[in-house]
Amino acid sequence: MQFEGRVALVTGGSRGIGRAVAERLAAGGADVALSYRSNAEAAAEVAAAIERQGRRVHVAQSDVSQLQQVEALVRQTLEAFGRIDILVNNAGITRDTLLLRMSEQDWDAVLETNLKGTYLCTKAVLRSMIRQRYGRIVNLSSVSGIVGNAGQANYAASKAGLIGFTRAVAREVASRGITANAVAPGYIHTDIWAPVGETARQKMLELIPLGRTGTPAEVAEAVAFLATDAAAYITGQVLNVDGGMVMG
Repeated sequence: MQFEGRVALVTGGSRGIGRAVAERLAAGGADVALSYRSNAEAAAEVAAAIERQGRRVHVAQSDVSQLQQVEALVRQTLEAFGRIDILVNNAGITRDTLLLRMSEQDWDAVLETNLKGTYLCTKAVLRSMIRQRYGRIVNLSSVSGIVGNAGQANYAASKAGLIGFTRAVAREVASRGITANAVAPGYIHTDIWAPVGETARQKMLELIPLGRTGTPAEVAEAVAFLATDAAAYITGQVLNVDGGMVMG
């Protein structure tokens, strides 16, 4: 029960990696607030799973790219639990297409959710973390933000931006007992893989030394580790969870 007495806020917590993270933190003893953008039914399923573990849960619909909604999300979490110890910035979207076909709307939507959303949530939570002189911030980046990926200029830019953001925040708040780190998943078996054809899938797998996709649960374990007191001396780092796809 590494997280007994802790409160975690997980954005985009209704499915995929976000769901796995929320349930893993709850399994470790944390009470959990989770946000979702549109799938209320999926969010309710996660909440029920957390409650079955004997933990308290708060669910809120929130678009993390909108300041007022983020402020309401954080305010409601503090009202429900009195504190926020762990922030996992997981909410993210893709609008994949080649750059020459990418609309300004495709670019803005991805940057606003993935990068601006992380900025808004982190800023909103920091005040309470600074007061309590404790906090764990974990941002979900991607190997696309490290090596790039054709057809993902917007997504790669947002995830690379998250790495720089994470390191800047880590330097700003280290003296207050707050750490900030990023986890960069590789090819993880989530809904994003559903439309990928078999030929493309095999080519992707050839890039992975371990020869398989990862699971949301494996990413959640990395996030959970960075949120523990065992990781108190780790900050400003990027932990790749990618089967060896990106080394060095």
